[in-house]
Amino acid sequence: MIELVRTNDAVIISFVESLMRDAGIACFVADQNMSILEGSIGLLPKRVMIDANQADAARRILRDAGIANEIRGK
Repeated sequence: MIELVRTNDAVIISFVESLMRDAGIACFVADQNMSILEGSIGLLPKRVMIDANQADAARRILRDAGIANEIRGK
C-alpha cells in the first residue's frame, strides 16, 4: 500500500474515495479515527492509501479531476 493523498480536508478525502471507487481502485482512509484524539478539529491529516500496482492509474485520475496538487510522492 502507498499513500496517494494526505490532507485535513474532508471534502478532498471524500472526493478521492469516490473517484477511486468509480474507477474500481480499492482504497482506504488511514488515520480517520485520530479525530477522537484531536477533538474533531481537523488538525491531523488523513491519508488515502492504495495498492502500489494501481498508483499510476490513480494519479492519472486525480490529475484528470484537477486535483493533482493533492498527490503525494509524484
